[in-house]
Amino acid sequence: MTEFMRVIEKPWGQEELLEHNSRYVLKKLTMWAGHRCSIQYHELKQETVYVLSGELAVYVGTSVETLAKRVLGPGEFLTLAPFEVHRMEAISDAVYLEASTPELEDVVRLVDDYNRS
Repeated sequence: MTEFMRVIEKPWGQEELLEHNSRYVLKKLTMWAGHRCSIQYHELKQETVYVLSGELAVYVGTSVETLAKRVLGPGEFLTLAPFEVHRMEAISDAVYLEASTPELEDVVRLVDDYNRS
C-alpha cells in the first residue's frame, strides 16, 4: 500500500505525507513558532524525528509529569519508542522529518491545546 504525497493541515502547521507503505511512513512536518502538538504516546509506532531547519523542543518522559525537555536544531535527531510520552514544540518555525513504522492511527492524546480527542 503506497499512497501519493498529501498535505494535511494541522492547527500547529502542516504535515506532508511523503510515503506510506506496509513497512514505513515518511512525513515532512512544518510547525510554526510558539505552537506545539499534543502530549501523546503510541502503543505500536516507533518514530525518528530529524530536524531540517529551525529549533524544536522535544519533551519526553514516562508520563505527563516526568517530561524532560531537549532542544533539537538542524541535523539533530531523536528516536521515540512505543509508550514514550512526548510532545514537540517549535521554538522558531521548524521543519522536520518523521520516519516511523506504518501505524498512522496509533496516537493516544493525553493533553491537547486544540481540544482534539
